[in-house]
Amino acid sequence: MQRQLIECVPNISEGRDRAKIDAIAAVVETVEGVRLLDVDPGKATNRTVITFVGEPGPVCEAAFRLMKKAQELIDMRQHKGEHPRFGATDVCPLVPISGISMEETAAHARKLAERVGGELGIPVYCYEFAASEEKRRNLANNRSGEYEGLPSKLSDPSWKPDFGPAAFTESVARSGAVAIGARNFLVAYNVNLNSTSTRRANAIAFDIREAGRIKREGDPVTGKIVTDANGEPVKIPGRLKAVKGIGWYIEEYGIAQLSLNLTDITVTPVHVAFDEACKAAAERGIRVTGSELVGLIPKQALLDAADFYLTRQERSLGIPEREKIKIAVKSLGLDDLAPFDPEKKVIEYMLEDSGHERLVRMDLKRFSEETASESPAPGGGSVAAYVGALGVALGTMVANLSAHKRGWDERWEYFSHWAVKGEKLRNELLFLVDEDTRAFDRIMQAFGLPKGSDAEKAARKAAITEATKGAINTPLRTMQVCVESMELMQAMADQGLEASVSDAGVGALCARTGAIGAYLNVRINCAGLDDEAFKADVLKQAEALKTRAEQLEAEVMARTLAKV
Repeated sequence: MQRQLIECVPNISEGRDRAKIDAIAAVVETVEGVRLLDVDPGKATNRTVITFVGEPGPVCEAAFRLMKKAQELIDMRQHKGEHPRFGATDVCPLVPISGISMEETAAHARKLAERVGGELGIPVYCYEFAASEEKRRNLANNRSGEYEGLPSKLSDPSWKPDFGPAAFTESVARSGAVAIGARNFLVAYNVNLNSTSTRRANAIAFDIREAGRIKREGDPVTGKIVTDANGEPVKIPGRLKAVKGIGWYIEEYGIAQLSLNLTDITVTPVHVAFDEACKAAAERGIRVTGSELVGLIPKQALLDAADFYLTRQERSLGIPEREKIKIAVKSLGLDDLAPFDPEKKVIEYMLEDSGHERLVRMDLKRFSEETASESPAPGGGSVAAYVGALGVALGTMVANLSAHKRGWDERWEYFSHWAVKGEKLRNELLFLVDEDTRAFDRIMQAFGLPKGSDAEKAARKAAITEATKGAINTPLRTMQVCVESMELMQAMADQGLEASVSDAGVGALCARTGAIGAYLNVRINCAGLDDEAFKADVLKQAEALKTRAEQLEAEVMARTLAKV
């Protein structure tokens, strides 16, 4: 069963006192199983975004401890900042990451809200998917009037908190209120302008945010508000769905910014918001100089941005992930105000377990030394996968070079398609480098199981059988991927850049070596297996793949030799 993971992104109303910020963030790591990913303070907004992940129970416990510490250290009576706020912990959303539904996440949010209201005596409003009624779904509605409006808000029966006191007591005066909810992944995203005008920044934000602006007669700012037949203000909708935004001036940088919340990046991706901001700013004589991420971002959002800009340039999309991230950073100007470190800003990189990539993270010299050592792993299976990865890397290189060849502009999509396929296969083979060694380790662990009783012997035997099947299926998959990759080399030998045809040939030789090397591992691992039906099926597949690899190698070499 997939592990349940949620993210929590509390925003606290302190962005200047580092000692307080650190003390509040530190309580997160007092809960076992929770990983603190990011602490992002803003001086001008006087607000800090804290991000941590883990299983629901530990994350909710960490969130409770954080809100308790913020209640102790932050006095809202003294707070001032550019960002809307109504509490020491202003907002505390839970975000489903994997293995958990939004409904389950919302249930955890409401349970946390009830505890905060009851044990800490803080008024709690539940929002988004945890909301108790439609008008409370929108965070802005819950926070309307901000901290200064809390006394009247708490006395209004229609705005009674979901949990906690409905009175502006001495304790509430200090802590304020908090919004706790469950929502989709939100990207907090600021767009930098070559202007110092908050008014003009607001105008641009109103152009693009979904809520748009109120329609006025004449001057769009000071003109008389236009109303409908019911006397309600008429709204001019903005250009982008699932986008909230305002404009502000950031003294720290000396510029105005658009402060955007992208509430659903599957509806409006980051690159679309950035491009629309550029257009809207240009219409008002203002230039966008770059942008800024507050908190973390999913890796796919940056990869999608890279593909968007590469496609505009008619460049191949089949380049390595690291290069795509660089292109996204430069295209969006994410390094405009400060260096952008993907290792600290991309959520998947923050969660990566490098232990699962022990071999592929080594340099070439270290990998060869590890292979030559007295340890039986890494062995031929890992080396076969790595040789195959080198082969498909060469084929992908030819595709990328061909996509960029002068005079072949109309063919860039054809070569880009092959390069994208090659990158996918290369990454899978790199995974199989370590997976082959992990499969061997699982066999050793199974052999180490106790065998004192008949039950233990039976369990040990079953574990050995399953581990052995895994050690067979891994090189079989290596064979399949290597053979599939040879179709790329075949296409490049036929259609690719003629000056690089030898690279396609070498790629085919490597892929064939990877396939045959994996074939040997399939056979030797089958030797110790008692399941004859499984063994016969696997060996039949392996023989067919071996034959196909040799056939494709001969075809690619014939085409290569005809051109060199």
